Amino acid sequence: MSLQEKEGFVTVSADSNAPMVANISAGIDTMTIDESGIAEGVKSGADPYDYILAALGSCTVITLHMYAQRKGWPLERAEVSLRHERIHANDCQQCEEKEAKLTHVTKHLRLTGDLTEEQRKRLKLISGKCPVQKTLMSGISVETKLL
Repeated sequence: MSLQEKEGFVTVSADSNAPMVANISAGIDTMTIDESGIAEGVKSGADPYDYILAALGSCTVITLHMYAQRKGWPLERAEVSLRHERIHANDCQQCEEKEAKLTHVTKHLRLTGDLTEEQRKRLKLISGKCPVQKTLMSGISVETKLL
């Protein structure tokens, strides 16, 4: 059985003829990450962190709509813009060491609809409770098995 045929797996591959291009298969969807321009400082498409932000953003807006629908609130559109950056911890003793940096994501949330201020505040709180954000915030254990 090939890796693509294993249910529940996302499969990513790169070949030696284009080692900076990753081909992704997730269910019936396919995606490509092309970082071949990195050496020249060219970003021609989404990078791996963009996909992490896309997963977080999509989970956020879907969670908001599910919550608003359940409450009967008039949320017409939820939009989130996200930015990833590496920052130094403010209280870091060895801030120049690579390991001392922290990953930080900023989410800018825009809610459209005839919502009260209380509903908007509640939706902001709910936006942090999507499953992907919970996973990212709690940390991820990664196990590698050689096939």
